[in-house]
Amino acid sequence: MRTCQALWRLVTYRPGLYSANVIAWIGILMAELAAGYVAKLFFDAITDASPAGLTVESIIALVVGVGIVRIVTILIGALTDIRHRYTMGSLLRHNLLNQVLALPGAQPLSCSTGEALNTLRDDVQVLEDTISWIVDQFAFAAYAAVALAILLTIDARITTVVVLPLLSVLVAGRLVSKHIRRFREASRRAAERVTGAIGEAMEGVETIQLAGAEQHIVEHIRVLNEERLHATVRDRLLTQSFHAFFWNAATLCTGLILLAAADGLSAGTFSVGDFALFVVYVGILAEFIAAFGDFMMHIRQAGVSIERMAVLAPENRQEAVVEHVPLAIRGPQPKVTLPQRSPGDRLSELRVENLSFQWPSQTTDEDAQRPSLTRISFTVCRGEFVVVTGRIGSGKSTLVRVLLGLLTKTGGRILWNGYPVDDPASFFVPPRSAYTPQVPQLFSDSLESNIRMGLPVSSDVLHRSIRAAVLEEDIPHLHDGLQTLVGAKGVKLSGGQRQRTAAARMFVREPELLVFDDLSSALDVETERHLWERVFERKDRTCIVVSHRRPALERADRIVLLREGIVLGVGRLSQLLETHQEMCDLWQGQAFRSGQRP
Repeated sequence: MRTCQALWRLVTYRPGLYSANVIAWIGILMAELAAGYVAKLFFDAITDASPAGLTVESIIALVVGVGIVRIVTILIGALTDIRHRYTMGSLLRHNLLNQVLALPGAQPLSCSTGEALNTLRDDVQVLEDTISWIVDQFAFAAYAAVALAILLTIDARITTVVVLPLLSVLVAGRLVSKHIRRFREASRRAAERVTGAIGEAMEGVETIQLAGAEQHIVEHIRVLNEERLHATVRDRLLTQSFHAFFWNAATLCTGLILLAAADGLSAGTFSVGDFALFVVYVGILAEFIAAFGDFMMHIRQAGVSIERMAVLAPENRQEAVVEHVPLAIRGPQPKVTLPQRSPGDRLSELRVENLSFQWPSQTTDEDAQRPSLTRISFTVCRGEFVVVTGRIGSGKSTLVRVLLGLLTKTGGRILWNGYPVDDPASFFVPPRSAYTPQVPQLFSDSLESNIRMGLPVSSDVLHRSIRAAVLEEDIPHLHDGLQTLVGAKGVKLSGGQRQRTAAARMFVREPELLVFDDLSSALDVETERHLWERVFERKDRTCIVVSHRRPALERADRIVLLREGIVLGVGRLSQLLETHQEMCDLWQGQAFRSGQRP
């Protein structure tokens, strides 16, 4: 995605607001031009060189009037600029989060968490600044054109003497600006490494303590911080030097005015008011050149930020980072509504035909050890309890993730009531389906918020879901009941409570298909039995469960037996025990005691 293309998309997102911002800042700078001309009139008045009819008192009144206009225009400009910047930042963060959420659920980000957070915070800020600087360029261009025209009418020779050095400063600055991109990239990468290391350390506190590696981690972060310091100092030093190089040009030009205007002042052809006007307006021209230099610097930095944003989006969706979408910035936010259930959502039969999946070649070492899936076929009818089982590493979790679109299938078909499901990731959501992974994700919020997840259901539905998850007896023992804060990732709950909270989250959505990935791994046998009994108090509930536990296998209407990503058999427990030694080994626990990994 090109820098200019992305910036243009942002500029045209709110053209009315953008135009108002440009007009406001042109007004601010024109008020400064007026202030400079009033200064000329004032000095001419006190040296008896002012036009007839202008007195010191009238000029003072003009000064006050111009001052009031400047205050009003600055206020309007500040308000429109803040509004516009906030709109641009909101659009970018909205689109970035949408692209992250659109990725298949089991696909990791293409960058570290630290890098993603820095992109959402710092790189969005850089683009906000750049868009604001584009506004400034329009205003400064109008500002400089008017100032230059007035100076040329007063004395073209002096104007030329002063302006030419400013242009040479601009050319010199252009040569320096090419290094800004390289230094900014190095600074960003160093910041990402520090953020990522701190995040990993916070998540792995127990592991670090058990390994006695506290000093090692501290030293590692210290080294990364030193690298970040050096990279940031280089970036800031170049940026500030670049900035100072331009903004000090006005001082040089003021000296040139004194040298060039000396003869005219002594001969009376160049008044003190003209000199004051030149000093003010040359400052304006120098400010324009300096602002343009800063703008070149921001464009370079924006290019780096746009590339980093594109990394968060799929390769074919990078343009979506600057896509125009409606935002609810003013007024009430859109209400969360219950998923609307249509007649076609009612599950009669789910059929999987020759489902295949192959891990991509660029996957991680951990994923490379997982089995692929080869031509998996089975059927789930309404009201059935289907268990997917097999040894560790046989492909059970991979199967349900491919089925739900969290991983992209490489072959086969999925049919819902006989109709092909083309996009499983968007199809298998409430009210059609709900899913709980092996390690449920809870958020640092109340227990009730983690169950509802924004869903406006009644208290009766909430409590029925809590009961179905066998969680009702735990709640009175929690400090604040349903309002208990569970901590990051549910750290204040036990493993079984976390799993049952995730189950309640599924039940509260009342989906047609419930998919559990080893839900009962942290539950005792009795709690697990209660859970399955309550799930099927409603006779038409349909479940796909990944499990090797006896209560689930005994209750199953159908078992899908996997080994190395291939279906060995499908049937009831008694049938598979008679026909497959693999099922016998699993039932007796030998496959897990042996520790073998196919």
